[in-house]
Amino acid sequence: MSRRAELGRFATVGALTFVVDNAVWYLLKLTVLVEHPTTAKGVGILVATIVSYVLNREWSFRQRGGRQRPHEAALFFAVSAAALVVNVTPLYLSRYVVGLQRPHVDLLTQEVADFVSGSVLGVALAMVWRFWAFRRWVFPSAVPAGSPAPDTPQGASRP
Repeated sequence: MSRRAELGRFATVGALTFVVDNAVWYLLKLTVLVEHPTTAKGVGILVATIVSYVLNREWSFRQRGGRQRPHEAALFFAVSAAALVVNVTPLYLSRYVVGLQRPHVDLLTQEVADFVSGSVLGVALAMVWRFWAFRRWVFPSAVPAGSPAPDTPQGASRP
């Protein structure tokens, strides 16, 4: 599969997990974690990361392999943990360094700043990191057509 096709699939998974992340984030941020928006964002990212692993493994990078599943999953979640830090850093800076939170600004300004810093800038930076790191470390090599994946028993082909 070409790099462009992988990038397209990766972006599609990213769009879906963007929705999952934001749905969980806003649900928590507007209900039980009102005073902890970065914690709510972190939980949203964690839920989206689980969805992302399944979809990226089985669709985006399906033609890649080179690692046993437990090792691959550990690398995926390590890269994703670093991406979580990259993702929440702009939100943290916006809220606690720049002071774009109530009572310093009105509610609309706070929410727009949260969305731009946490769901636009943070997601964009984390996406660049993930795509590069997934291809380099998690799903490092293309599996030749007809070859079994590293964790597939010999003689069994991958669907």
